Amino acid sequence: MSAPDFSCVITAAGGGEEALTASVESVLDQSLRAVEALVVLPAGAPAALRAAAGSLAGRSPDRVRLLDAGTDSVASLRNAGLDAARGTYVLVLDAGERLQQHACRNLLEAGARTRADLVAGRWSRFTGDGTKEREPSWQHTLFARSRTVGRFADAPELAVHDALVTGFCVRRDALERHGLRYDEDLTHCGIPFGPLAASVVGRIALVRRRIVTGRAVPDAGRDLAGLVEAHRRVCHVLAAQGLADLCEERDRAFLLDHLVPLVRGFPERPAEGRDRIAATAARVLPGSVPEAALLTLPPVERVGVRLLERGDADGVLTAAYALRRRGVVAAPLVTGDDGRVYWPGGPDPVLDVTELGHQYRAFGELKLMNRLTRYEAEGRRVLLEGRLVLPAHTGPDPDGALTAHLEFRVRDGSRTFRAPVDTLRPDATGIGWSARTDLTRLLRPFGPRDTVWDARMVVGDGRTRSVSDLFAAHDLVGPSERSPARPRLGRVTGDTWQPYVTLRDHLALRLEARRRPARTARRLVHYATHFRPARRARLLLRGLRKRLDGLRSRGFKTSVYRSWLLRLPVRKGSVVFESHMGTCYGDSPRAVHEEVRARGLPLRCVWSYADSPAGFPADAGLVRRWSWRYLWALARAEYWVDNQGFPLTLDKPSGTSYLQTWHGSAYKRMGFDETRVRLQNAPQRERLQQAVGRFDHFLVRSAHDERTLARAYRLPESTLLRTGYPRNDVLIAARARDEAEGRLPRPALAAELGLPDHRKVVLYAPTFRGGPGKRRRQRLLLDAARFAERFGDTYTLLVRAHYLEAASLPACPPGTVVDVSHHHDVSELLALSDVLVTDYSSIMFDYALLDRPIVLFAPDLDAYAAERGSYFDLREKAPGPVTATEEELFAVLSRLKTADTGFQERRAAFAEEFGAYDRGDAARAVVDTVFARHLVPSRTARTGEARR
Repeated sequence: MSAPDFSCVITAAGGGEEALTASVESVLDQSLRAVEALVVLPAGAPAALRAAAGSLAGRSPDRVRLLDAGTDSVASLRNAGLDAARGTYVLVLDAGERLQQHACRNLLEAGARTRADLVAGRWSRFTGDGTKEREPSWQHTLFARSRTVGRFADAPELAVHDALVTGFCVRRDALERHGLRYDEDLTHCGIPFGPLAASVVGRIALVRRRIVTGRAVPDAGRDLAGLVEAHRRVCHVLAAQGLADLCEERDRAFLLDHLVPLVRGFPERPAEGRDRIAATAARVLPGSVPEAALLTLPPVERVGVRLLERGDADGVLTAAYALRRRGVVAAPLVTGDDGRVYWPGGPDPVLDVTELGHQYRAFGELKLMNRLTRYEAEGRRVLLEGRLVLPAHTGPDPDGALTAHLEFRVRDGSRTFRAPVDTLRPDATGIGWSARTDLTRLLRPFGPRDTVWDARMVVGDGRTRSVSDLFAAHDLVGPSERSPARPRLGRVTGDTWQPYVTLRDHLALRLEARRRPARTARRLVHYATHFRPARRARLLLRGLRKRLDGLRSRGFKTSVYRSWLLRLPVRKGSVVFESHMGTCYGDSPRAVHEEVRARGLPLRCVWSYADSPAGFPADAGLVRRWSWRYLWALARAEYWVDNQGFPLTLDKPSGTSYLQTWHGSAYKRMGFDETRVRLQNAPQRERLQQAVGRFDHFLVRSAHDERTLARAYRLPESTLLRTGYPRNDVLIAARARDEAEGRLPRPALAAELGLPDHRKVVLYAPTFRGGPGKRRRQRLLLDAARFAERFGDTYTLLVRAHYLEAASLPACPPGTVVDVSHHHDVSELLALSDVLVTDYSSIMFDYALLDRPIVLFAPDLDAYAAERGSYFDLREKAPGPVTATEEELFAVLSRLKTADTGFQERRAAFAEEFGAYDRGDAARAVVDTVFARHLVPSRTARTGEARR
């Protein structure tokens, strides 16, 4: 028999018959036929496993070989398989791991094409619950494209992470030439073997295809000592290659890939397992966890690893709760002499958790961990004991009356039952408590629907209160802690309360049927709802629900709007206003509406809102976007006014005039100039053309807008109103007030936001970086916490996220960073601020009218301009310094007056070029033009026709 192309060594240790069968069958199903499966059986293999292996060999004797290694260690089994392999390439699998159908073909073709000694591809493993599979996140970078590397340092992920534990093959002659074998004294022998092989072979080929699935969930706690030793040996391989920098990266990856998940999983382990792992860690981790690598981790992660290194099992459990429930204060934090905040056990730089910002929140604002330490059921009565953590900087008012009660709230509902807490024992680090309650009498569910109840505790001092879930280790409660239940519909719907700990680590109670009447009733209910007529009824109800959903869909509403609502007569004097697709009451539509209201025009004004009507004018009609009332208002309105575009699928009524105020001058390419639009098909471009063809009036603020926006959207000359933007009237007025009276006192908004007069105000307003889709929470390019630490005494940072996004801000000292993303009118924020920091947002064109400093912070300016395209070189015309890093930005802000001196003339030229038509009377000019026939003669100023 000729030698096969592939020998797949499958070690049967640690897996059952099903796992072995799945692995072997995945080899036999390969599209490349010249593949053999070499099954290596341990000496102590059970009879059932040997029978399953023999059955597989009997079905395919020419492709499945059995080998009895006479040993039980995984490394010995693998080495025996390497020695017996006959294929050109050798690939090793653990029982349960499965090859994709074309895996061997993909590896062989890559090896033949590149003449590589080692070929590797993607692999996936089960997640924590063992039901789903996922690739490690670092594989996306390593296997982003198929490639060949001359040395494994050119693909650092191969060594930094455990990339070569599966999913790769090695030429058999390379194995023999370099004497590659698994370390038989090591349990985790697969970890150092891959990097060692990659370091000595020649060429390495990487294929972007997935090779192996079904890898088992890694469990660092099973043999922590062996895992640490395997990591140490990989570092020795890297050091021998002179790759000390990769060793540092691997140290950090080892912490994130192995030790942090080990800490995170502590609540799910029994107490003896936690103690055993902590004892082992205290023995093997000291000296194996470099301080430099540990300090690069986020605060709670490094705290958990440090406590694991110390062997503090209870401390690791506490840190695990903080990891699994972000934002929870899980330990009594203390403030050191240096003003930093530490986890208990400090001062230690690793235990420094100042950046979490808990010290900036008051008692009622903090999420405090309330750890349940005892749960005992004695018939109907239940004893609960626990401890609420208190950080050193805050707590209940000592002069107030301390009260507490337990709450049991139905899952996904609003019903709540309360039970008093019998004793409270406050001290410097927390509040101990205990409660004994008659659970049977207290909890009276109806039965069928409200079967799960979550427990929490409410602590108050007369002025504020703190609500906390009852955290518990998963082994604290068990089946023996049951209590009788008495539902309102009778005990046939349930008769027992079973406590358990949820996946989010808090106590809950589940109504169960354990006695014969309740079990019989549930079986009858199950039968009644699952036999054929009931199934047909459910399908009918599902169909009706689907049809009702269809009647509420935008497609159906659009059809009704076009077919019926557009036939309705236009209601004279009615106006529908919308700003940024209903997300706010602001921008130029607001300025136009306020001008209409100030002049008392006889118009019926309606505003649309997307989510909440809060902040919209009470004297106007309010309609939710895409509601039937919204469509009715649009179909009957005499005027449409918005700054971005009413829904593209809604045609404008024949008797309606559409005023498009637009939302900013263009730096990036827009409309038909945009590459994305150019690549669209003809129907898509036609829909865009029809949408902009609805505009009767389009506001421009400079000749630049005429050359860019008007041309990009193919707008006729007759639609252009050269008035400037009504939203900028307040900016022109603010500049005039500055020149006449100075900057102080600040606008009333400053007091609302709590801004002191002695700090300058920096407005950070980045542009939208996403694409079409739902509102997303973005991580800001500017680190607000670093800004607060550096400039907290001199500046207050106002963060204004784009209206299609939401900012995610860290906790900072009070008054240093304020999120103003939900403030409706950005013009008010511009008038309030002393400095604008933005990237390439169109907000810079408006702010230049104030003649105040502008700093551009755009780390991705070149990439953005290359991808999206731009109408001019921003660096050449920038109204202020252009910075690419935080350090550059901070340097400019620290000497702002000096840095801004050289940009005053450029800023004036910038404002004139891009805002020539902004004179401060845009709102009046627009109203005089668009609503001319509604002007009241006795109150109308003769301003003439708007500039065209």
